[in-house]
This record gives sequence, structure tokens and C-alpha cells, in this order.
Amino acid sequence: MPFFGSKSSKKQKDLSKISSKYDVKDQVLGTGAFSEVCLAVQKETGKKFAVKCIDKKSLKGKEDSLENEISVLRKADHPNIVKMIEMFEDKNYLYLVMDLVTGGELFDRIVERGSYSEKDASECVKQILIAVHYLHELGIVHRDLKPENLLYQDYLDENETEQSRLMISDFGLSKMEGTEAMATACGTPGYVAPEVLMGKHYGKEVDCWSIGVIAYILLCGYPPFYDENDATLFAQIMRGEYEFDSPYWDEISESAKEFVRFFMTVDPTKRYSCADGLKHEWIAGTDQSDVNIHGTVSEMMKKTLLKAKWKNAITATTAVNRMKNMGLIHKSIASEDSTGSPGSA
Repeated sequence: MPFFGSKSSKKQKDLSKISSKYDVKDQVLGTGAFSEVCLAVQKETGKKFAVKCIDKKSLKGKEDSLENEISVLRKADHPNIVKMIEMFEDKNYLYLVMDLVTGGELFDRIVERGSYSEKDASECVKQILIAVHYLHELGIVHRDLKPENLLYQDYLDENETEQSRLMISDFGLSKMEGTEAMATACGTPGYVAPEVLMGKHYGKEVDCWSIGVIAYILLCGYPPFYDENDATLFAQIMRGEYEFDSPYWDEISESAKEFVRFFMTVDPTKRYSCADGLKHEWIAGTDQSDVNIHGTVSEMMKKTLLKAKWKNAITATTAVNRMKNMGLIHKSIASEDSTGSPGSA
């Protein structure tokens, strides 16, 4: 899809409605399969926002998915969640005015830091827990929690502080709990819960598993589950097979390891909820080590970020289909086109 404002654009965007309130710039912040994100300035206040320009024609057959995402975004209003401010529409495009988030992805931010400790990791996880708990209270399941969808609101200074706000983005796969699609495989296998790969019906517990995976990586810099062979990777996840390897975990507290175990529990009925996590000593107490682990964690994160198989992993739909072909699972489940969410860019 061509850049916003490009002379080569085959479709004309009618900005008459949105331009009454916003000055939409030519600056493109990002592009995706269905959309491009442009910078916009609110005329009345001068405040900057991001506008997702979604190509209606590209959405053909996926309209329900977009409607679902917009429904979720309208319900969610929380400091740690990227918010949709309002929506405009013309013949060819939908325009979603969103919070402008400029602080970068979680892992990239950690790599750039000068120091980083278990206490910093705990603060990151705490913000994630608070936001996801809010979603779960609304009956919303994100279904695709991963570091790429965790963004900092902005850059402050060289010294990170508790004021660095972490925000959850990309609700293209989110659903209201209890809907039919909650038996659908989606997301990224490296972060997805065992029950999803097994083809079982699932609920908000899948987000809690993903939080456990994210917490694990934040503490050592590499994923708990990784293998070049898909069948081995899937089997590891379904059995919950991971280790706290030496020397990477030698400086990490037992409290942190316990927290990870409670969230990466294969049985969803025994898995910690966000509310449980917020009460855990590693989050609510003072059990976090203040040893600087930046050197080791950042080096491992750089390698993790370079592994295309991990960062741009196959969808869970593809994973489940492959496993069915391998005879690893037998239950017939619904599948959905997860090649990209309409609102993602």
C-alpha cells in the first residue's frame, strides 16, 4: 500500500471530515498489510496523535475482525493501553485516531538502557498485569500479548524511572471472553498458551501464560521455548518444559522464579490470574534483586531480536494445522486468517 499523500496512490483519501479537527501530516509512522499510520495534530490543542488509515478494499472478508477490534478499543480506557480517540470514514478508508506512542518497543528500550535489574523487570511486569487485569475485568482477552505489542509512551531521559509508562497495543486478535472464536488458534506460538496449541476452548488464562513468558525473557533475555524444529517447539510448550539455566538465572531471586512458574503453568485452572500476580511478593513486595543484569540480558535480547523465527514466528493457526498433520493433536478446531490484523501497522 502506498504511503499516505503519495502521488502514486491509486486511491484518494477524502480528508474533509477528519481535517475539520486534525491536521493530517504526510509523515508516515508505519505501514501494514491493511493500513498505514500517519502523524496528525489536533487543531484545537496542538496535541499529536497517530491516525491509522485502513484500506476498506483490503479488508474484504475481514470486516468482522475490524469491527471486533474497534469494539474492544471503544471499551478500553486505561493509562497503560493505547487508546482510540475517535473514528472517521470516507468511501475508501477508515481513519482511527489513536494515542501517539513514540517510546519504542519494550525489548529495544531495555537493550538501549545503561543499567537494568530484576527490580526494573518487576516494574515492567507490574504495568502489564495492571493493564491486562483491567481488560479481563471488562471481559476482554487480548490473545496476542508479546513484546512487540508492548510499547513505551515516550522517551524521558537516559535514566529510566517509574514514570516510563508501558502501554499495550494491537488489539486485532482480541475477543470478548466466551465468544465462539475463543476456540480459534491465533497469536504467536512462542508466547501462546498450551491449551491454544492443543485446540481446546480457552479463556483469559491464555493472556496470563503470555505474561509468564514475557517475564521469563525480561529476566534472562531469551525465550523459555525455542527450537528449530516446529514439532519439538510445540511439544515443549504443551508440556511446559523450560529451565532456569545457569549462569543466566544465578543472580535471579527465587521469588522471581516462583512468579514465572505460577504463570507458566500448563493447567489453566491452576495458573495464576493477573489479580494473583499483583499480590505476589515479587510484584507487591521488596523481593526483587537490584543487581545490574543489563550486560547479560541485553546481549541475549539482541540475539533473540535477530532470530526471525522467534520475532516473526508463524501464526498459531499454522502451528495447530501442522500439529494435526503430524498427528500430535486430533481435535478439529476452527481456524482464522491471521496473516495480519486489520488495525495493525
